[in-house]
Amino acid sequence: MAAALIWISLFVGLLEGLGRTEAQQTMLHPLVGRVFVHTLNHESFPHLPEHVFPVPAPVPITYHAHLQGHPDLPRWLRYTQRSPYQPGFLYGTATPEDRGRQVIEVTAYNRDSFDTTQQMLVLLIGDPEGPLLPYQAEFLVRSHDVEEVLPSTPASRFLTALGGLWEPGDLQLLNITSALDRGGRVPLPIEGRKEGVYIKVGSASPFSTCLKMVASPDSHARCAQGQPPLLSCYDSLAPHFRVDWCNVSLVDKSVPEPADEVPAPGDGILEHDPFFCPPTEATARDFLPDALVTLLVPLLVALLLTLLLAYVMCCRREGRLKRDLATSDIQMVHHCTIRGNTEELRQMASSREVPRPLSTLPMFNVRTGERLPPQVDSAQVPLILDQH
Repeated sequence: MAAALIWISLFVGLLEGLGRTEAQQTMLHPLVGRVFVHTLNHESFPHLPEHVFPVPAPVPITYHAHLQGHPDLPRWLRYTQRSPYQPGFLYGTATPEDRGRQVIEVTAYNRDSFDTTQQMLVLLIGDPEGPLLPYQAEFLVRSHDVEEVLPSTPASRFLTALGGLWEPGDLQLLNITSALDRGGRVPLPIEGRKEGVYIKVGSASPFSTCLKMVASPDSHARCAQGQPPLLSCYDSLAPHFRVDWCNVSLVDKSVPEPADEVPAPGDGILEHDPFFCPPTEATARDFLPDALVTLLVPLLVALLLTLLLAYVMCCRREGRLKRDLATSDIQMVHHCTIRGNTEELRQMASSREVPRPLSTLPMFNVRTGERLPPQVDSAQVPLILDQH
């Protein structure tokens, strides 16, 4: 009976989990060519238990997002979260190839209670309405990290400040990218150092004279020499946004680029060329002489070297007779005398009888030179008598 109740409770919990998963679906509408930002925080997951998010103290929560049926996010979408105590962000800019429906599965992990919950983000990617934005400018903001610009308030503040340099009213964010994703270096852990973020803005109005002067070749030449670029207007982005004016790029898409010429397929036969006359047939060639030269020449050289070495080692030896004749008689007598005396001393030393040295005998006192009597137990007598 108890086992049946346990199985029934598990089945009911599974049904509740499935119903909760179906309820946690959020419909989002990203636009092609426009930046998309979605914030992940505890308010986005209302089905988590209430005790998971107590009001007095924050709870560490991390998120894991991936495309449904795939281990990672789509190529146009990125995820970032600075720490478990801060919200996470899904951001990116969809391309025309990404039109349609995409489902993102997001799992929230509570690092204190280990509770988890899942949410489905249904992305319906469509085309934007309104006029095209052919004039696009990209700025490198050194004073911010990417998660500091993704919320709507800093982004709106940046567009408002940029209105002082560009015609305001029709500026829109096209893309936001971390400088680390563009090859930037991780800053040192010093207060005030930021990673940097690239902000791309589009407009239907042409570039202002100030922006054109910043992106002019003269400004690039000054930047290459370590000097500030030419800026003819007031920097309305300062002091809230510190822009690197040497990394400003302008793209004008108002003039369509000429289409690439499509090569016409031919018949596969090359045209007649008087300077290129390939041979029509190859003449017969005998490779036997080449093979013989390749094999016989190294063998002959090796044979000659072997014969030369054998002549030097075997046929050029002087011999003992020639050596003795070349040696003086006095030197030979001296050598024979030394050798005979050495042999005689060795024979005398082996035949004489002398007592062994005292130092080699057992229980010999090195300091006094005395020996212990043989009837004394040598195991109870120390080697050095001065110790007692």
